[in-house]
Amino acid sequence: MNRTAGRPGVVLPAALAVAAVSLALLTPFFSDPSSGAPSGASSSAAPSGGERGRAPADVRVERRGERDHVLTFASAALGRQGRVRVLLPEGWKPGSGPWPVLYLLDGCCRPAPDSWLTEGDAARLTSPYPVITVMPEGGTVGFYSDWRRGPRWETFHLTEVRAILERDYGAGDRRAVAGLSMGGFGAISYAARHPGMFRAAASFSGVLDSTQSAPWLLERHGEDVGDLWGPPGGAEQVAHNPVALTSKLAGVRLYVSCGDGSPGPLDDPPAARDGGEATLLAQSREFVRRAGGDGLEVTADFYGPGTHSWPYWRRALERSLPLLMDAVGAGG
Repeated sequence: MNRTAGRPGVVLPAALAVAAVSLALLTPFFSDPSSGAPSGASSSAAPSGGERGRAPADVRVERRGERDHVLTFASAALGRQGRVRVLLPEGWKPGSGPWPVLYLLDGCCRPAPDSWLTEGDAARLTSPYPVITVMPEGGTVGFYSDWRRGPRWETFHLTEVRAILERDYGAGDRRAVAGLSMGGFGAISYAARHPGMFRAAASFSGVLDSTQSAPWLLERHGEDVGDLWGPPGGAEQVAHNPVALTSKLAGVRLYVSCGDGSPGPLDDPPAARDGGEATLLAQSREFVRRAGGDGLEVTADFYGPGTHSWPYWRRALERSLPLLMDAVGAGG
């Protein structure tokens, strides 16, 4: 079913004091388990809606505010340190939960997991909702997949990060996922490839046909296309391609938005026509057509003029949040 969204004095002691504060901000999230506070000790996780995962034992937490945590840990999936940004809901405290979870996935070409905060206004937009918001790094062109030869991003996000959230933050099994551009690909692909894991998924200007856009992006960044899914057009690429996965999204509430690439009301003049956004609109329309054919519940916001840029994705998050939050039981 297709629906159109609305527009809606002494130097040494002072130095020691500063060092102590800095150390406190960067220490792993350890505490006495008997206190009911989050523990950094390793434990098995058996979450629903996917494979078992074991949370990494040592997670370093930098507290940038009462609500804002930056997590760093040794990721076996990435073969290096992984980084995640977490926003906690009002009323969260150690031992509380289970809390609904919203994953926000970034687009290509940004290795740090901060863009949804610095440009997407995620802290303000999610603050009214009782939900843990998680923003993991996704690689320059990671494509939210376990590479044949390279990092295992899917395992990093859906096994390692998820296990940490459940063990240390009281995350439950009511999850939604949203992303922009390459992150839109990740949101839909993750929901389809892991039945029961996500109750809702949203794509903002998403790469929803990976046979068209992924090879160009990979080659542009010096990556061998075969290192990701193997030969182009092969079974593994199809198994990750959103437009080919609509039949696997039964029960998932879907939100798809995209502009047509012409300069719009949120662009700074003079703005040029954005051919990339126009290409993604065609992909989004085809995804919605196929999803409708499979009887899926889709909210489509093809808002006309608009380029491939943050003002539109920020607006898309704001417009889609009521649907996403309703799906995970966190609506107002």
